Amino acid sequence: MAFASFSEFLAMGGHAPYVWSAWGVTALLLLATVWHARAEQRLLLKGLKRRARRENSARGSAQ
Repeated sequence: MAFASFSEFLAMGGHAPYVWSAWGVTALLLLATVWHARAEQRLLLKGLKRRARRENSARGSAQ
């Protein structure tokens, strides 16, 4: 094992602030990407449903 104890692992040989902040920023960006993709998907589906309703109502009134 590269570290003798868990506290040494957390300290990362004196580089802990850089290492753990890099991990934190990466995790935050991944979560933000997932959240943004889901929000975009919801907006797209909402718009498609609205368009389908509008087209269906236009066809119904044209007949």
